[in-house]
Amino acid sequence: MSHLTALNNYFTEKRETHLEELKQFLRIPSISSLSEHKNDMQKGAEWLADSCKRAGLENVIIDKTNGHPVVYADWLHADDKPTILVYGHYDVQPVDPLNLWESEPFNPEVRDNKLYARGASDDKGQVFMHVKAVEALLQTEGSLPVNVKFLIEGEEEVGSPNLEAYIVENKAKLAADVIVISDTGMQGPGQPAVCYGLRGLCGVQIDVKGAKGDLHSGLYGGGVQNSIHALVSVLDSFRDAEGTIQVEGFYDNVRPLLDEEREAYKALGFDEEELKKEVGVEELFGEKGYSHLERVWARPTLEVNGVFGGFSGEGIKTVLPSEAGAKITCRLVPDQNPDEIVAKLKAHIEKNKPTGVTVTVTEFDKGKPFITPFDHPAIQAAGRSYEKVYNVPTAYTRGGGSIPIVAAFDEILGLPVVLMGFGLSSENFHAPNEHFHLENFDQGLRVIGDYYYELAHLSKEQLKK
Repeated sequence: MSHLTALNNYFTEKRETHLEELKQFLRIPSISSLSEHKNDMQKGAEWLADSCKRAGLENVIIDKTNGHPVVYADWLHADDKPTILVYGHYDVQPVDPLNLWESEPFNPEVRDNKLYARGASDDKGQVFMHVKAVEALLQTEGSLPVNVKFLIEGEEEVGSPNLEAYIVENKAKLAADVIVISDTGMQGPGQPAVCYGLRGLCGVQIDVKGAKGDLHSGLYGGGVQNSIHALVSVLDSFRDAEGTIQVEGFYDNVRPLLDEEREAYKALGFDEEELKKEVGVEELFGEKGYSHLERVWARPTLEVNGVFGGFSGEGIKTVLPSEAGAKITCRLVPDQNPDEIVAKLKAHIEKNKPTGVTVTVTEFDKGKPFITPFDHPAIQAAGRSYEKVYNVPTAYTRGGGSIPIVAAFDEILGLPVVLMGFGLSSENFHAPNEHFHLENFDQGLRVIGDYYYELAHLSKEQLKK
């Protein structure tokens, strides 16, 4: 009996049991950003640790950090075979606005073969799949074809503030040959994708201060700088009419797309007309000379995320606002450095600020971009496993978003990172009515199990980045 047949039989027999176990996990409101859920975070870590033990993983530890705990587990009996480090997170986003949920966010329900609950897709469901893949292989084969380590954190949804220090302190314990993460999505229903790159991130807040207080526009208008006008002037200086960023040196280190990548993106047959309908716009917008996929996967951005200041209540109030502000984020691509980009933003703002105001820039989240070459053996092995189960070619994509800790893994451990997710963009992660399509839960279990065998055929030398 082949390992895929054995896995299929096991997962078919255990499906309802596994779903009930996953529902238990999803009932724990492990919201990392809210202090009132601190005990629930501990419960989430304990539930996951127990699940790892039941699956047959060893050396299961709940490690303390300066924030929420990390769950570590391993199985290390495959002599001379590669070691996989599986990363994920057990924390979830808040559930507001609660009134938009069709069912209770922490009372999982299956409707139309979709599992509805906060964390169903991001990321409890996908973490759970890796645990169950290990269980299935140990139950059907008696051993694993590779060595496996699990590192599941509880702070991904708040930017992983304590994980980088944990990785540095535990570098020897976390030593591996490849990192596997299932916290991304597929290209579409029935269309698996391996993500081989993510954009980085940096963010700032711009605060503009004019007069010591709001002024009457009839008495002072035309004679004193309006903070909102000053802010708008700065914001307008960031991009030209076609979306090209005007910050000096912004594009200096941008790694150009390979011809093979551009051809691979074209081959996906992405429908820009369908996207217009989906998001409700008449025209798409972006940097000239690039397709939509190239713009959102492989080109950097500068976006205004919020603007505030002045009077916004009902009616009108004739004042010159004393203060105004805006929040800015940049998505970054290889080989841009977040610290360097923030420095360039500050220089640009200083150069372009109008007279009559002071401007303060506050730095926020930063994360470096990451890329593993899409022809890397670990990436291609994941594609083969998808194709065996889904029976269609695998897409090789980059992600427009950021998982900052991925770049830290890449930098500290120096390992190839494989992002093989099973979610869909329509599954409302971070929003009301989050759900997970159970056909991808079912097929994903088999893909993961097969991937461990695919990696077992590769040498440690082949897996070096």
